[in-house]
Amino acid sequence: MRKVKNRTVSFMTSEEHHIDAFLAHHGADTRAHLALMLLLYTGQRRSDVVRMGRQHLRDNVLSIVQQKTGQDVHVPLHDDLREAINRLPLGMTFLVAAQGRPFTPARFTNWFREMVREVGLPDGLSPHGLGKATCRRRAEAGCTAHEIMAISGHRSLAEVTRYTVLASREDLATRAIASLDKTKAKTDVVKSAEAV
Repeated sequence: MRKVKNRTVSFMTSEEHHIDAFLAHHGADTRAHLALMLLLYTGQRRSDVVRMGRQHLRDNVLSIVQQKTGQDVHVPLHDDLREAINRLPLGMTFLVAAQGRPFTPARFTNWFREMVREVGLPDGLSPHGLGKATCRRRAEAGCTAHEIMAISGHRSLAEVTRYTVLASREDLATRAIASLDKTKAKTDVVKSAEAV
Protein backbone atom coordinates (compact mmCIF):
# COMPACT_ATOMS: atom_id res chain seq x y z
CA MET A 1 0.00 0.00 0.00
CA ARG A 2 1.13 3.51 -0.73
CA LYS A 3 1.32 6.03 2.04
CA VAL A 4 -1.24 8.81 1.70
CA LYS A 5 0.45 12.17 1.19
CA ASN A 6 -0.90 14.95 3.35
CA ARG A 7 -0.89 18.34 1.74
CA THR A 8 0.43 20.92 4.15
CA VAL A 9 -0.48 24.56 3.99
CA SER A 10 2.55 26.66 3.15
CA PHE A 11 3.26 29.77 5.19
CA MET A 12 2.85 33.06 3.33
CA THR A 13 6.19 34.66 2.52
CA SER A 14 6.58 38.28 3.58
CA GLU A 15 7.11 40.47 0.54
CA GLU A 16 9.06 43.73 0.52
CA HIS A 17 5.91 45.89 0.59
CA HIS A 18 4.70 43.95 3.67
CA ILE A 19 8.04 44.54 5.42
CA ASP A 20 8.07 48.25 4.50
CA ALA A 21 4.50 48.74 5.76
CA PHE A 22 5.27 46.94 9.03
CA LEU A 23 8.37 49.07 9.68
CA ALA A 24 6.55 52.29 8.75
CA HIS A 25 3.81 51.51 11.29
CA HIS A 26 5.95 50.10 14.10
CA GLY A 27 8.61 52.67 14.91
CA ALA A 28 12.25 51.94 15.63
CA ASP A 29 11.69 52.20 19.39
CA THR A 30 9.12 49.35 19.57
CA ARG A 31 9.34 45.65 20.38
CA ALA A 32 7.53 44.91 17.11
CA HIS A 33 10.30 46.63 15.13
CA LEU A 34 12.99 44.69 17.00
CA ALA A 35 11.09 41.42 16.48
CA LEU A 36 10.96 41.97 12.73
CA MET A 37 14.65 42.91 12.62
CA LEU A 38 15.63 39.75 14.53
CA LEU A 39 13.52 37.52 12.29
CA LEU A 40 14.58 39.20 9.06
CA TYR A 41 18.31 39.56 9.69
CA THR A 42 18.99 36.29 11.49
CA GLY A 43 16.66 34.00 9.50
CA GLN A 44 16.01 31.94 12.63
CA ARG A 45 12.85 30.18 13.78
CA ARG A 46 10.58 31.74 16.38
CA SER A 47 11.76 29.19 18.97
CA ASP A 48 15.30 30.57 18.62
CA VAL A 49 14.41 34.25 18.27
CA VAL A 50 12.54 34.26 21.60
CA ARG A 51 15.66 32.89 23.35
CA MET A 52 18.11 35.39 21.84
CA GLY A 53 19.82 37.83 24.13
CA ARG A 54 23.05 39.64 24.88
CA GLN A 55 24.63 36.35 26.00
CA HIS A 56 24.51 35.26 22.34
CA LEU A 57 26.49 38.28 21.09
CA ARG A 58 30.25 38.44 20.79
CA ASP A 59 32.23 40.72 18.46
CA ASN A 60 29.08 41.67 16.51
CA VAL A 61 28.24 38.03 15.78
CA LEU A 62 25.10 36.41 17.12
CA SER A 63 25.74 32.73 17.88
CA ILE A 64 23.01 30.29 18.88
CA VAL A 65 22.39 26.55 18.83
CA GLN A 66 19.07 26.01 17.08
CA GLN A 67 16.50 24.39 19.31
CA LYS A 68 14.85 22.31 16.58
CA THR A 69 17.94 21.02 14.75
CA GLY A 70 20.81 21.41 17.22
CA GLN A 71 22.64 23.28 14.43
CA ASP A 72 25.19 25.82 15.64
CA VAL A 73 24.79 29.08 13.67
CA HIS A 74 26.85 32.27 13.73
CA VAL A 75 25.20 35.32 12.16
CA PRO A 76 27.19 38.55 11.76
CA LEU A 77 24.98 41.47 12.80
CA HIS A 78 23.60 43.56 9.98
CA ASP A 79 23.82 47.31 10.73
CA ASP A 80 20.00 47.64 10.88
CA LEU A 81 19.76 44.84 13.45
CA ARG A 82 22.63 46.23 15.51
CA GLU A 83 20.91 49.64 15.62
CA ALA A 84 17.61 48.04 16.69
CA ILE A 85 19.32 46.13 19.50
CA ASN A 86 21.25 49.18 20.70
CA ARG A 87 18.20 51.45 20.56
CA LEU A 88 16.18 49.65 23.23
CA PRO A 89 16.97 49.01 26.88
CA LEU A 90 17.23 45.24 26.81
CA GLY A 91 17.77 42.60 29.44
CA MET A 92 19.27 39.18 28.90
CA THR A 93 16.46 38.26 26.49
CA PHE A 94 15.88 40.71 23.64
CA LEU A 95 12.14 40.14 23.31
CA VAL A 96 9.87 39.96 26.33
CA ALA A 97 6.11 39.91 26.71
CA ALA A 98 4.23 42.80 28.31
CA GLN A 99 4.72 41.20 31.75
CA GLY A 100 8.50 41.35 31.31
CA ARG A 101 8.97 37.60 30.88
CA PRO A 102 10.38 35.95 27.73
CA PHE A 103 7.84 34.87 25.14
CA THR A 104 6.98 31.25 24.54
CA PRO A 105 7.14 30.46 20.81
CA ALA A 106 3.34 30.14 20.55
CA ARG A 107 2.67 33.37 22.46
CA PHE A 108 5.26 35.17 20.33
CA THR A 109 3.52 34.06 17.12
CA ASN A 110 0.12 35.22 18.43
CA TRP A 111 1.58 38.56 19.51
CA PHE A 112 3.40 39.02 16.19
CA ARG A 113 0.19 38.34 14.27
CA GLU A 114 -1.51 41.03 16.38
CA MET A 115 1.25 43.44 15.30
CA VAL A 116 0.64 42.44 11.67
CA ARG A 117 -3.12 43.06 12.03
CA GLU A 118 -2.44 46.54 13.49
CA VAL A 119 -0.78 47.43 10.19
CA GLY A 120 -3.68 46.04 8.14
CA LEU A 121 -1.54 43.35 6.49
CA PRO A 122 -2.85 39.89 5.54
CA ASP A 123 -3.55 37.55 8.47
CA GLY A 124 -1.36 34.82 6.95
CA LEU A 125 1.87 36.71 7.64
CA SER A 126 3.83 35.11 10.46
CA PRO A 127 7.36 34.84 11.85
CA HIS A 128 7.90 31.81 9.59
CA GLY A 129 7.10 33.93 6.54
CA LEU A 130 9.91 36.30 7.48
CA GLY A 131 12.34 33.37 7.58
CA LYS A 132 11.29 32.56 4.03
CA ALA A 133 11.74 36.23 3.09
CA THR A 134 15.26 36.16 4.53
CA CYS A 135 16.25 33.25 2.29
CA ARG A 136 14.54 34.88 -0.73
CA ARG A 137 16.39 38.15 -0.14
CA ARG A 138 19.74 36.40 0.09
CA ALA A 139 19.08 34.45 -3.11
CA GLU A 140 18.16 37.69 -4.89
CA ALA A 141 21.40 39.25 -3.59
CA GLY A 142 23.34 36.45 -5.32
CA CYS A 143 24.20 34.33 -2.27
CA THR A 144 24.89 30.67 -2.93
CA ALA A 145 22.71 27.99 -1.37
CA HIS A 146 25.58 27.12 0.97
CA GLU A 147 25.92 30.74 2.11
CA ILE A 148 22.20 30.86 2.82
CA MET A 149 22.40 27.56 4.72
CA ALA A 150 25.21 28.95 6.88
CA ILE A 151 22.82 31.64 8.15
CA SER A 152 19.50 29.80 8.19
CA GLY A 153 20.89 26.57 9.64
CA HIS A 154 19.14 24.40 7.05
CA ARG A 155 20.88 21.06 6.66
CA SER A 156 20.10 20.23 3.04
CA LEU A 157 20.01 21.96 -0.32
CA ALA A 158 16.45 20.71 -0.80
CA GLU A 159 15.29 22.65 2.27
CA VAL A 160 16.95 25.86 1.12
CA THR A 161 15.61 25.41 -2.41
CA ARG A 162 12.04 25.36 -1.06
CA TYR A 163 12.66 28.84 0.32
CA THR A 164 14.82 30.36 -2.41
CA VAL A 165 12.52 29.30 -5.25
CA LEU A 166 10.54 32.36 -4.21
CA ALA A 167 13.36 34.66 -5.28
CA SER A 168 12.45 37.08 -8.03
CA ARG A 169 12.81 35.01 -11.16
CA GLU A 170 12.90 38.15 -13.30
CA ASP A 171 15.91 39.57 -11.44
CA LEU A 172 17.67 36.20 -11.43
CA ALA A 173 17.02 35.70 -15.15
CA THR A 174 18.39 39.17 -15.93
CA ARG A 175 21.53 38.41 -13.92
CA ALA A 176 21.92 35.02 -15.62
CA ILE A 177 21.74 36.57 -19.11
CA ALA A 178 24.18 39.31 -18.10
CA SER A 179 26.64 36.66 -16.91
CA LEU A 180 26.36 34.95 -20.32
CA ASP A 181 27.19 38.26 -22.02
CA LYS A 182 30.26 38.66 -19.78
CA THR A 183 31.40 35.13 -20.62
CA LYS A 184 30.89 35.74 -24.36
CA ALA A 185 32.86 39.00 -24.18
CA LYS A 186 35.78 37.20 -22.52
CA THR A 187 35.65 34.44 -25.14
CA ASP A 188 35.56 36.96 -28.01
CA VAL A 189 38.63 38.72 -26.63
CA VAL A 190 40.51 35.41 -26.43
CA LYS A 191 39.55 34.43 -30.01
CA SER A 192 40.57 37.76 -31.51
CA ALA A 193 43.93 37.58 -29.73
CA GLU A 194 44.53 34.09 -31.15
CA ALA A 195 43.62 35.28 -34.61
CA VAL A 196 46.32 37.98 -34.47
